[in-house]
Amino acid sequence: MSSSSPLGIFERYLSLWVALCIGAGVALGNLAPGLFAFVSGLEVASVNLVVAVLIWVMIYPMMIQIDFGSLRDVGRRPKGLIVTLVINWLIKPFTMAALASLFFLHVFAGLMPEAEAREYLAGAILLGVAPCTAMVFVWSQLTRGDANYTLVQVAVNDLIMVVAFAPITALLLGVTDITVPWTTLLLSVVLYVVIPLVAGAWTRRALTGRSRDPATLGRFVAALKPVSVLGLLGTVVLLFGFQATTIVERPLTIALIAVPLLIQGYGIFGLAYLWAWAWRLPHSVAAPAALIGTSNFFELAVAVAIGLFGLQSGAALATVVGVLVEVPVMLSLCALANRTAHRFPAAA
Repeated sequence: MSSSSPLGIFERYLSLWVALCIGAGVALGNLAPGLFAFVSGLEVASVNLVVAVLIWVMIYPMMIQIDFGSLRDVGRRPKGLIVTLVINWLIKPFTMAALASLFFLHVFAGLMPEAEAREYLAGAILLGVAPCTAMVFVWSQLTRGDANYTLVQVAVNDLIMVVAFAPITALLLGVTDITVPWTTLLLSVVLYVVIPLVAGAWTRRALTGRSRDPATLGRFVAALKPVSVLGLLGTVVLLFGFQATTIVERPLTIALIAVPLLIQGYGIFGLAYLWAWAWRLPHSVAAPAALIGTSNFFELAVAVAIGLFGLQSGAALATVVGVLVEVPVMLSLCALANRTAHRFPAAA
């Protein structure tokens, strides 16, 4: 594809566009706080509907690429699923709790009151126990992941989350009664998985049924890619616009909370990615497996933080910081994964 095409421009300078959108979000959020407050209020069960639409736009092109006839082949390659599940449920929640305890209760002890530090710790733990559902499809698409395998990874992960989220959260927070916001969990799965999956399957069937040219599907997906990237950039503007006032008024607090989250993100990715490399997984499976563990289901984490500790709590703020650092971190990891793809075996 020509470098002068819109897709080439978007992909080549994606980090620059994201940086500009972060700046635009913060500036617009402070200049027009009423507008962002209105958009922020358009939510159901802690799921912002405008952000949901933008994420749907990002996910849809990948869903078109899913071949349901090939899904059964995933079961013959279980190693990618093992990496995903072990990292997400046996390692990530506990390393996040350990890192957050180290920084908030010890390293930063003189920089914040202990009660405040413990709330930040709780928010970080909630992020660590909530692996991503929606944005994984975006990161997988940016790293040319196997669409079929990514769908199975996310689906199995979501099934485990239904039974494992509450007990692990209760264990790490030291509380006995965790109320899982089922509406948030189920609505997110429907919005981010079920609806785009059905739409993608219908589109795929319509395209392949009307044309015998196998390239038709590829051309249609390629035409949607710039729209998908615009959805990502719009999401960045909104997320940073929603929290623009907090970013300006409490930059040191935001920076301190971000430290263990950043270390956790890069550390978990490195662990999963190296494991996948040692197991000789193809890059199209290895990259999404590592990225799922790094990314977070922030709607669920924010909802639980607000329910347990309150809207203005340090726990809620910590989950919001998780949202703010996620996109830049994940884009940097996607770039790293793409640069190192040649070190992995090709897909069979």
